[in-house]
Amino acid sequence: MAVVESPTRDKHQQSLFDIAVEQFHIAADVIGLDDDMRSMLSVCKRQLTANFPVEMDDGSIRVFTGHRVQHNTAPGPAKGGIRFHQDVTIDEVKALAMWMTWKCAVAGLPYGGGKGGVAVNPKLLSQGEVQNLTRRYTTEIEPIIGPQRDIPAPDVNTNPQIMAWILDTYSTIANRGVPVPAAVTGKPILLGGSQGRAEATGRGCVFVIEEACKTHNIDLLKSRIVVQGFGNAGSTAALILHEMGCKIVGVSDSHGGIYNADGLDIPAVMEHKKHNVSVVGFPGSEEVNNGQLLELDCDILIPAALEGQLTEENVPNIKAKLIAEAANGPTTPEADRILYDRGIVVLPDILANAGGVTVSYFEWVQGMQSFYWTEEEVNSRLKRIMVDAFAAVNATSNQYHVHMRTAALARAIQRVADATRMRGIYP
Repeated sequence: MAVVESPTRDKHQQSLFDIAVEQFHIAADVIGLDDDMRSMLSVCKRQLTANFPVEMDDGSIRVFTGHRVQHNTAPGPAKGGIRFHQDVTIDEVKALAMWMTWKCAVAGLPYGGGKGGVAVNPKLLSQGEVQNLTRRYTTEIEPIIGPQRDIPAPDVNTNPQIMAWILDTYSTIANRGVPVPAAVTGKPILLGGSQGRAEATGRGCVFVIEEACKTHNIDLLKSRIVVQGFGNAGSTAALILHEMGCKIVGVSDSHGGIYNADGLDIPAVMEHKKHNVSVVGFPGSEEVNNGQLLELDCDILIPAALEGQLTEENVPNIKAKLIAEAANGPTTPEADRILYDRGIVVLPDILANAGGVTVSYFEWVQGMQSFYWTEEEVNSRLKRIMVDAFAAVNATSNQYHVHMRTAALARAIQRVADATRMRGIYP
């Protein structure tokens, strides 16, 4: 008998898409966006949901639910990651697709926004089962993806190997097995991936933090920093900041967190996690939970886990002067207002974590040209885009006297609205 895997998200939780739309309207008010454009940009262009069977190692069949959503394609093909997580819902994927549209626009990339996900805990599956699930999910979304349509990338619980399976499956179906390198980004280097892609989200976040510290007179090298989420983005940002000489006093992962007021040895923490699954238990550290970690005494907080971490309940206790959102959607609208009133600077996700999609764009360009760049070239181009994006968003914030999220959204929405108007409506 087939078992249907379904999301475990609390049915009474506020929809993440409702939050995304609320943020959109706040920024749309700032720029005086007309009602017709609001009606077009506040909904998703296309959404695909598939319930598909996957054969398990023991021969049994389980049915999984997967989604692929395209929010807007006026600026160019949709771009966005694919996540494998037990709490994936269509509302979550729609919100993430909308945020991808704004993120690409903030960075000035020729993309619209897309996102995908499967409701599954891949940690409970074997490598073979994850491959079967990935390939079957790819066949379901294949009609709407492609290098000029919608380009997937890694996200929560997906990685270069999973991107390789997506690339191979797509190429087999759409191009008789001939590789189509630009069909997916975040691939292994051997299959046309870009140098610097794995570190791009964390590195881009650090570039924006540096610029924000200069603007707000924060001494970065003397700052105490806390990182919630020690996955790819969080661990990379922590390592780069540690190597710069910053003091990382707390980090966490899905199992819990650790704290040391004198600073953590981040390379040693990474090695500990590699051998022990979690950062918890790192010698010389004090154990804290994720809620306590957010409220630690620090100067800079980097939420790099999942959405909805900073709420009106806990932000009154936040002690950081600067928050850099390496995760997507970690702050609710009400929490945003409280943080702004308290004078805490928030570098929003669509700016702070745009490094990943920026280098994904570089990888796509390299794949289209079959001409590849060095890591130094990639990092140099990434820094230029992130620095320029911060300056533009900061200028918009000062122009309209709004916090950085609204400023970033206002700038992004204006760009997408302009592209939509210029293209017009067919027929």
